[in-house]
Amino acid sequence: MASSVTTGIWKGGDQPPGGGGFGGGRGDGSGGRGASRRASMTALLVLLAAVTMFFAALTSAFVVRRGLAEDWNHTALPGVIFFSTAVLLLSSLALEFARRELKAGRREGFNRFWILGSALGVVFLIGQYVTWRQLIAQGIYLASNPSSSFFYVLTAAHAVHLIGGVCALLYVSMKALRLQLGPSKRTAVDVSAMYWHFLDGLWIYLLVLFLVWG
Repeated sequence: MASSVTTGIWKGGDQPPGGGGFGGGRGDGSGGRGASRRASMTALLVLLAAVTMFFAALTSAFVVRRGLAEDWNHTALPGVIFFSTAVLLLSSLALEFARRELKAGRREGFNRFWILGSALGVVFLIGQYVTWRQLIAQGIYLASNPSSSFFYVLTAAHAVHLIGGVCALLYVSMKALRLQLGPSKRTAVDVSAMYWHFLDGLWIYLLVLFLVWG
């Protein structure tokens, strides 16, 4: 009888069984808290610190080069870049809705919002490619002038990190669709979402940098 009830909840309800799943949780309803969660969060903080230092170094080079160069020509940003920015912001919003759905135990709502956020991340990457193609069509290349060089380097570096974020989002999506991600397995969800939000903020920073100084 207990087995039948459990099976019925798993198939028809929002709550998967606590013993299985994915994301670093212990299966005891603790939401992934414990040694595994602490290790994951520590690794994430180390990664974010490393990425921050990397982009800080590039920004420093950007500022110094701009101050010394007489050949610096402002790079006019294509309009599609603002569309891409809106898409990226919406992707972060979708992931936050997904986390709320997961916390409330609504598996289907989590799947819907998380997959939406992942798809918008892919759309942003496509938008970046379109941006580069439009610049090339205007005759603005990597070596055209220092401004365009930094734009390509900084946005490409951001795109590489974003590809890693998209892979993490898609991996969580796959696990969720295979019913291997329950409300007690939130570590992978939280880590992926926090990394994505960081990249979102980093992109806004880069966009402002080029609008003001580029």
